[in-house]
Amino acid sequence: MSNTVWINALAELQQQGEPCVLVTIIEERGSTPRNAGSKMVVSRERLYDTIGGGHLEYKAQKIAREMLENRVRETRLERFSLGASLGQCCGGATVLLFEPMGQPQAHIAVFGAGHVGRALVPLLASLPCKVRWIDSRESEFPAQIPAGVEKVVNDEVVDEVENMPAGSYFIVMTHNHQLDLELTAAILERGDFTYYGLIGSQSKRAKFEHRLRDRGFQPETVQRMRCPMGIAEVKGKLPVEIAVSIAGEVIATYNANFGEKSADGEKPVPMLVPAARRSQTG
Repeated sequence: MSNTVWINALAELQQQGEPCVLVTIIEERGSTPRNAGSKMVVSRERLYDTIGGGHLEYKAQKIAREMLENRVRETRLERFSLGASLGQCCGGATVLLFEPMGQPQAHIAVFGAGHVGRALVPLLASLPCKVRWIDSRESEFPAQIPAGVEKVVNDEVVDEVENMPAGSYFIVMTHNHQLDLELTAAILERGDFTYYGLIGSQSKRAKFEHRLRDRGFQPETVQRMRCPMGIAEVKGKLPVEIAVSIAGEVIATYNANFGEKSADGEKPVPMLVPAARRSQTG
């Protein structure tokens, strides 16, 4: 019976796009509360199944939640002696394996449900990304939204910028240049993004740079905006060609080691900043 609990939990959490950690007893010596192979699943809110309860389970849960909080993607091994320090009297030892599951490599906000947005979002949904797709026009969204994508209809589109976690990816491709500008200002104001891409040409970029400077944005801040966005070598004007180019740049960004910036002891925020400037962001 217990076997199905953690399996069902994993499937359910994956479907919801919610990260979790699978904890497995992989070695036991002496007397231990549960056998090797016993598993439990830890999400941010809940525990599914058990590895024997008590202080060992409590410590395992604490480690798993720290891993979730810090978006750790590597597996981890921990050895516990089941003595007085763990409040266990059985005197054995246990080795636990912690496996992060379904942890998105990128939280992405896509603003705009036009032709390119409709081509791009299904590509992003097939990657290890958590996508929020935002537009003020309900009618622009397709009838079927890809699994794992959250559709957001909001008249005040710019308000959605602050609803993303630190280190997010922002992609702006709305139907309105003024709205693009207001979104750009809100995103650059935040400054804690990993990637910001704006659809458009070099001339659109030049206009935006001028307007943003008039609003008091520093050149190095504006420089972090990708416009035109996407991989330049992937040419083409069809929505799917543009979408593939943008998705490629997103993949290149989350797989690259751009260094991390940690402010005031908060969890690190990956920063898409060239090495030459990285020292100036501390």
